[in-house]
Amino acid sequence: MLKLLADHFAPDRRTRRLATLIGLILLLALPLGFETFRVQIFGQYLAFAIAALSLNLIWGYAGIMSLGHALFFGLGAYVMGYYLKLQNGQVPEFLAMNGYTQVPYLLDALRHPWIAFPLILIVPAVVAFLIGWPTFRSGIKGVYFTILSQALALAFYLLFINQQQFTGGTSGIYNYASFFGIRAAKPAMVYPMFYVTIAIMIGVIFLIRWILRTRTGQVLQAIGNGENRLKYLGFDPVPYKVFIFCLSASIAGVGGALYAAQVGGVYPTYLSIQYSIFMVIWVAAGGLGTLLGPVVGALLINSAGTFFSEKLPSVWWFILGGILIAMVFAFPKGVSGMIPGFDRMVERLRQKVATR
Repeated sequence: MLKLLADHFAPDRRTRRLATLIGLILLLALPLGFETFRVQIFGQYLAFAIAALSLNLIWGYAGIMSLGHALFFGLGAYVMGYYLKLQNGQVPEFLAMNGYTQVPYLLDALRHPWIAFPLILIVPAVVAFLIGWPTFRSGIKGVYFTILSQALALAFYLLFINQQQFTGGTSGIYNYASFFGIRAAKPAMVYPMFYVTIAIMIGVIFLIRWILRTRTGQVLQAIGNGENRLKYLGFDPVPYKVFIFCLSASIAGVGGALYAAQVGGVYPTYLSIQYSIFMVIWVAAGGLGTLLGPVVGALLINSAGTFFSEKLPSVWWFILGGILIAMVFAFPKGVSGMIPGFDRMVERLRQKVATR
């Protein structure tokens, strides 16, 4: 009996792929067992998972720890928010309140999807380049880059609040329709957006997987393992770090855009340090430097937060904090870090059975 059990749980790629396939099937079937409101919330969690993947790309593999990654998430959300807000053909409230009778030309261009959608990728990437190139060229890294990224996120957060005439200030952009004039809360849009978000998330996972297998990906992982040793081999790490930082920013922008399309509003808090810290928690809880860990972390942490906020609204922050602390001590490598331990346990079981 023990031998059959050990053989059944033998650690190999086929078992892990089967587990991944089962998880994907359950995810795709999720709308069948929940009401529309829950599906909409889970679709937002999937957008968070994309943002977590973007942070893990630079932190988990290249060793670039950013505490301001919500900046790019928020930029993508604002581009999508402008696009959706301008679909009704009217001047947005925040522009009208400041004396504008028509939308400024540059903003008005965002009503066209062939302009707005590419900008969801381009705007975060350009900002990341403007931040990353001089920073990495100057040799700033480690905790100094972490602090700098946090300060820049705070600066953009304050900028978007102060530019009320163009961004809506603290009120943000709200009361907009979703695609094709259907509001995000309507079932006709909730379910398509849910599956579109899943499809994009899977695409991002395969993109990251492909990059890591290329020469560029190997160099990036070498940077994370020891940048100085890479320099001794004759590689200049700056272009690689700038590239991965820009790509990560674009992916975060996509996550922000999908979130904005589903939540029904865009606010400056999306660029705040708070959201950046959330991303760090999702990645750390799921498994830093793993392909699927950030997705698992984002879904688990947000689902737990929703559950406890509904059942125990007065103390749910303390409960969630306690869970995170317990996870750090019990699973320092995140949820995905449990897999090697499980494999070792099974291997010991196999050896024990083989000696009998």
